[in-house]
Order: sequence, then structure tokens, then C-alpha cells
Amino acid sequence: QVQLVESGGGLVQPGGSLGLSCAASGSGFTVYHMGWYRQAPGKERELVARLTRGRETNYADSVKGRFTISRVNATNTVFLQMNSLKHEETAVYFCNGYIRLMGEVAGRSNWGEGTLVTVSS
Repeated sequence: QVQLVESGGGLVQPGGSLGLSCAASGSGFTVYHMGWYRQAPGKERELVARLTRGRETNYADSVKGRFTISRVNATNTVFLQMNSLKHEETAVYFCNGYIRLMGEVAGRSNWGEGTLVTVSS
């Protein structure tokens, strides 16, 4: 069993910064892609940023230059540093990891429970 546990959400003013982290916990697994998605009220979940184990990155156009994703492979932890936050980026941010359990041939997508980020003055 693998769990993705997020932390770091909260209230931030427009233009402010916030950092999120997510750790995969459990045993006997390999984490491949890790990333962050968000879902605003009334909207579909969307990719924010993704990072492969080989450190190739993918960002949504709307966050390029403001958000930075990073990871520590040894601890299966992914971080998202968010700067110059905008009101419309208020959303629940979900951690995602493509994880293969020991003994299984293929991996699957795993999700954290989400952490709320509120951008408001």
C-alpha cells in the first residue's frame, strides 16, 4: 500500500508565495512521475506541474515562470513552490504519483487527498 500525503496549503494574499510538499509513504514501491494538479470550484482538475524521475518537467502555461516543481527521489517527496499567486488559483491542489508496487508489472496513478490553497486578500 502506498499513500501520498500532502502538506503546506493555506491562505495567502494575491502576489504572495506558498510551498506545497507531498511524500509517498509505505514500502516496496517505485515512484516514477510525480506532479501536482488542481481543481477550482466548478472546474475540472488540471495539470499544474509534473516531474519525471529523470527530472524532466512539464508546466501548465499559466504557471510557467512562477511555479517550480522539484523532488527528492531518495525520500519520494515532491515539492511545489508557488510565487506571485493569483486569486483565480484558489483551488484544491492534489499530489499525483505514478507508482509501481514491488511484484507488479505495471504501475498506476495514485492521488493524495488534496490540500486547499486560498488566494485572497
